[in-house]
Formats: sequence, structure tokens, C-alpha cells
Amino acid sequence: MMSLTADSPVHSSSSDDFAAFLDAELDSASDVSPELDEVENGEAEGEEEVEDEGNDTGDGDDDDDDGSIDSSRSKKRKIELIEAAVDPQSSVSRGEPAETSGASLALDVCTHPGVMGGMCIRCGQKVEDESGVAFGYIHKNLRLADDEVARLRDKDLKNLLRHKKLILVLDLDHTLLNSTRLADISAEESYLKDQREVLPDALRNNLFKLDWIHMMTKLRPFVHTFLKEASSLFEMYIYTMGERPYALEMASLLDPGGIYFHSRVIAQSDSTRRHQKGLDVVLGQESAVLILDDTEVVWGKHRENLILMDRYHFFTSSCRQFGLKCKSLTEQKSDENEAEGALASVLGVLQRIHRLFFDPERGDNIMERDVRQVLKTVRKEVLKGCKIVFTGVIPIQCQPENHHYWKLAEKLGATFSTEVDESVTHVVSMNDKTEKSRQALREKKFLVHPRWIEAANYLWRKPPEENFPVSS
Repeated sequence: MMSLTADSPVHSSSSDDFAAFLDAELDSASDVSPELDEVENGEAEGEEEVEDEGNDTGDGDDDDDDGSIDSSRSKKRKIELIEAAVDPQSSVSRGEPAETSGASLALDVCTHPGVMGGMCIRCGQKVEDESGVAFGYIHKNLRLADDEVARLRDKDLKNLLRHKKLILVLDLDHTLLNSTRLADISAEESYLKDQREVLPDALRNNLFKLDWIHMMTKLRPFVHTFLKEASSLFEMYIYTMGERPYALEMASLLDPGGIYFHSRVIAQSDSTRRHQKGLDVVLGQESAVLILDDTEVVWGKHRENLILMDRYHFFTSSCRQFGLKCKSLTEQKSDENEAEGALASVLGVLQRIHRLFFDPERGDNIMERDVRQVLKTVRKEVLKGCKIVFTGVIPIQCQPENHHYWKLAEKLGATFSTEVDESVTHVVSMNDKTEKSRQALREKKFLVHPRWIEAANYLWRKPPEENFPVSS
């Protein structure tokens, strides 16, 4: 299982600050009077970072409430330590003795920035208000007030931009990997279990039989290179609709050294809306977040942040799940091409977006930049220069500009016409017998199936037209 206390090789985000701090100070042994060994001033904005170089020695249970003096003193010290993490200007974070006189005044003015186990993480007062957002993936039972979340996001943004990083939220299934239950492996796929020793190295090294959760997982080709390259540009989160044990197991396969994700593994139970994903549980400003996911509908409020991924269907059960009639990659004894697959393509897109966002020639305030606008600009370059006529695709009763393919092509930078004139480059059709389809062939225009637009959306480039022929 991944440690919540690992630090980023470059910097530690707000979520990692909480995870490392709370994991070390609350889940460690309950010493009677633990000491914070070292406090240093931060690099910018007068921020302070707490470094715990000491060793805990006790074995007590944090949740015990036996009324003993030792337990009370331990809990009080933990509250003081948490205050140092939440409020860098507190007396504890400055290495000064915690004030005990005037405690009632502190309780009166405390805004309760966060609650854990019904207790304010700053003043220790019992809090029954359940408002705010739960961040259980950072630490169990942690809930932060909206104002505190905003403060942490602002701090995190400054820290990220100082290190020329943005935030990347990554889906698991069908985006970075494909999993199947062992019971769902078909007869044609049984060689994956029975003949593992003869599998090619590239397959064997990225295929995992996980008996303890009764699953088999295949990592997507290029995923290790993708994560390594992306980690230099982005602080990365995992966000899956799977359950937490599964999410942590997959994170350990993708990141066995624990250098990419740390505590930033968000599972189904962490979402604030059922069957939906949301950036409200990500401690980062939405203006600095990009999302990679194969499912658009779960990101209802954040589609402007989304880069839609072509689904990775390695196992037969995955094809069945989405109603695909084609053979799976396992049945074909094949796999995605590393150099030309989805992850290699999207890495280039992410690198370009990052370059444009941090372009030193830009004259605007970097704190006011929005990666969503950069994403729009890059996306519009995909079909730039293409002028499209639709025929036999959009129903008569539908307003053309409201149709899925029209809106998708428009996002990709295409323009449109209702007639096949000299300026038209592509006629998109599902039937080569329509008048406009025949006209396209006569006038040597590109006649393509609507899937050509979908492929452009996934590949982030104009696909070869000959791969998308139109038939009767």
C-alpha cells in the first residue's frame, strides 16, 4: 500500500502537506508529549513548512478516549500540531510554546477551518456542523471548510506555478489500464494465465494476475514513459469510480516507487455526487487542472478541463461491456502500438499545452491564466482549415449546430457549409449514394465517415481520410 507520508521529488502540494502531517502525527504512536523538531521559513509569501525529523515511540490508539491524563495531553499536543499545519502563523509553527491562557478566546474566534472526528483541527472544539468538503483520501474523517479549501488552493497554485507545474487528473480503467475479473477471462484468453512464461516480455511485464482481488490487469502500452514525462510538468492525481482498495492496488502497479501520486488517489467513495466525478475534491484551482478520462458524462461540471481518451479494450469482457462486436486485443494476440498509441499522442498534447501556458513571451499575469483557454486553442488547431458539409448524418428535425458531430468538429476548429462549393474540403456522410456524396466524389473532395471526426478528437490530429471510407 502507498505511504501517505512520501514527499514529492520537487515540492509537496497542499494535499501532501496534510497527508504527510496528519499521517505522521495522528496515525503514529500517541507519545505523551511529542515534540516538533524543526520549523523552517518557506520560500515565498512568508509561508512556513513543518519538517518532522523526530521519531515517535509510543503504540497508543489515537481513537482511544480512556480519560487518562496522558491521553488528554497527547490529544492536546496533536491539536497544536495540526494547528501548525493549517495555520502557518500559529505559535506552534513558529516553534513557540502553545498558549494555554486565553483558550476560551481562541475558541470564540476560531473559524473551524477543518474537522476530523467531530473535532476542529485548529482549536480542538467539538464541531457538529457537517458543512464543507470531505477529503477522506488525504486523511480518514477529514473535512475542510469551503474557505479553508479556497485558501489551500490559492497557496497550492502559487507553489505549482513557481515550479512551472499544472495539475493532471487521471482516470484508471480504459485510460491507463484495463482490468477484468479472473472469472470473465474467455477460453481464447486463457493463454494469459496458462502460458505466461512464453508471453513476450513487453506483455508479461505489464500483465498482473491479482489473485487476492480476483482480477487481472494489463497496463496500457507507453504508460510508464507517459507518467515519467508527465510528472515533470504536472502534479498528478488518480481519480477512479472504482473502490478504494482497487484504486490503491492499481496505483501501486502504476507507481511502485510511490513517486508520482502519493496520497492523491481519489476513489468512488470520495466523490461528493453519486456516479459523478468533480474537482471539488481536488485541492487545486480549476484554472490549472487538466483531466484525462475515457468517459465524458461523469465530468458534467468540468468538461472544459477534459481531454477525452480513446478507450483501451485489452480484454474481451471490456469489449462486451461497451457492446463492441470486434475481437479484443487479447483475442487478436495484439496490443496498442507504443509510439502511436493514445498515451503517446496525448503526451504530445499535454506538452504543447504546458509550453503555451508557461510561454515567457506572454505578457499577462501568470496567476490569471487559465489552462482551459489554452486547451481550447490547441484543440481548435486539429481540424483548422477543414470546411465540412454534412449529408445523411444530421436528422432533418435537428438544428445542425446542435448536433453532436457538428459541435465536435467545431471544437476541433472546422468550419461548415450547406453546399459543396469550391471552398469545401470534406463531405461527411454515412451513405455514398446521397447527392452531395456523389458530388464530393465527382469534384474530388474528401468523402469520409463521421468516425473520422471522432478519430480526430482522440488523436489530436487529422486522421488519414482513406481509413474512413463511406459505403452504401
